[in-house]
Amino acid sequence: MDKQFLTIKNIEKATHNVLRFTLNDAKEIEFVPGQAAEVAIDKDGWRDKGNPFTFTSLPFEDHLEFTIKIYPDHEGVTNELSKLNSGDKLIIKDIFGAIKYKGKGTFIAGGAGVTPFISILRNLYQKEELSGNRLIFANSKEEDIINQKEFESILGKDFLNILSREEIKPHAHGRIDIEYLKENITSLDDYFYICGPEPMMDAVEDSLRELGVKEDQIVKEVFA
Repeated sequence: MDKQFLTIKNIEKATHNVLRFTLNDAKEIEFVPGQAAEVAIDKDGWRDKGNPFTFTSLPFEDHLEFTIKIYPDHEGVTNELSKLNSGDKLIIKDIFGAIKYKGKGTFIAGGAGVTPFISILRNLYQKEELSGNRLIFANSKEEDIINQKEFESILGKDFLNILSREEIKPHAHGRIDIEYLKENITSLDDYFYICGPEPMMDAVEDSLRELGVKEDQIVKEVFA
């Protein structure tokens, strides 16, 4: 795909450290829900410093959206993104991604690892095919939960949160271990979609295997 230069239409806070970027439409850009693109900033010194970010809009919408966690202490691309305004431009490069919807299942996300699931779940909701899918979302604190109200609205009781550094009802407290999975998995025959920091993903995958989930039922992508 040739480079696409897109204008930022709007920037808003999704959480205290996550920004939602809405860009103008680019009909040449085609993606499947769950995929990401290499994104760079159209500014001197930054055009060749691309980072992978997941599309959180839907393929048929009249705009593109990225939901991006900002790391100010890294002094990298995300910190520079936080300095941008409407009217600035981003460069969209290669499109890729391992996470694609294969069938009904449980989505297990850690922090910003939920972003590939946003477009997938929105797409299923639009097609009235969301029933039977579940999202388990692990974060440090409640303030870190991305798109909390949207997920509560479209998933209802199938949106489960677990917090590692805060005890707030009705959320579970702790980490996604084998006992938690035993209590909250609806079927071991479903697909399991996992995205998050690598240690979290490894632990979840080991637990799923121990429970008897087969390798071809696990769909995963590392999100640091």
